[in-house]
Amino acid sequence: MSPSAPEPFFLVGSERSGTTLLRLMLSHHPDIECTPEFEFLVEPLADEGEGWPSLEGYYDWLSTNRIFLPHELEIDRSLDYPDLAKSFVAQFCGRSAKKIWGVTCHKHFDRLLRIWPRARFVHLVRDGRDVARSCIGMGWVGNVWYGAERWLAAERTWDRLCDVVEPERRLEVRYEDLVEAPEATLGKIAEFVGTGYDPDMLAYAESSTYGLPDSSLIYQWKRKLSPKELGWLEFRMGELLRRRGYEPSGVEPLDPGPVGRLAVYADHRARFYRFRRKKYGTGLLVQRKLADSLGLERMRRRVVLAMNEIDNRGIR
Repeated sequence: MSPSAPEPFFLVGSERSGTTLLRLMLSHHPDIECTPEFEFLVEPLADEGEGWPSLEGYYDWLSTNRIFLPHELEIDRSLDYPDLAKSFVAQFCGRSAKKIWGVTCHKHFDRLLRIWPRARFVHLVRDGRDVARSCIGMGWVGNVWYGAERWLAAERTWDRLCDVVEPERRLEVRYEDLVEAPEATLGKIAEFVGTGYDPDMLAYAESSTYGLPDSSLIYQWKRKLSPKELGWLEFRMGELLRRRGYEPSGVEPLDPGPVGRLAVYADHRARFYRFRRKKYGTGLLVQRKLADSLGLERMRRRVVLAMNEIDNRGIR
């Protein structure tokens, strides 16, 4: 990244929290460019300690990374790790010549401070019960007990980040407010990143598959989760939900217990495998298992790239 390149802000939050919707809104502002998920900037970094990952190992990892490859970013092998990460942001955001750059990151976003020590953060939080339910629809998990984990991981990461980042460098926004009052919420975000609200921010629906904000899509857990599922979620995330300002479900927390958790895990794995078999086909799944078990690197790379192609179909 050149010395004159803008210092980016970071859009963070759990997967299925609405970050894609917000990113589209931001990128339709005439002053703002915001990347899709760029987890590959920080996933190889350790949570603590000094030093950087092996660059050769990083290059190899990127060569099959599903998120990295579609952006067709150049790997400058003369750069060290932090400057290489900055170059990826500059390449993507520099394509639009906009003056404000943003980067989306769902996981390990506290590690961004190792590369950008003075970073600013926009945290989008959504009711975790809707996030857990949505993760099932994506095929990532088999039930809400395991769907809770992505939301919990992101929110705990945000809490750790708040311990070390001054209040003026962070902004928390609720997905529900973005949907119910988009102009006011977008105006607050735009001011935080250094500009003002622009009506074009709501023009994203004309060039994407995302529709305009729809209040019927919030708090779906009230209609679509069973009392048992809500009890599980109260047990797993109830306290943190209330700290984020979300109303309790009124259902008593339900711990399945040691034996019950085994059944919950078995249900999760069975549903997860059925989804993957339908998506990728039995052949690819068997080949991936064989390649991993036997250390067949060429087969593994071929299978991973084939699965990436399936995953990336219809990316918005």
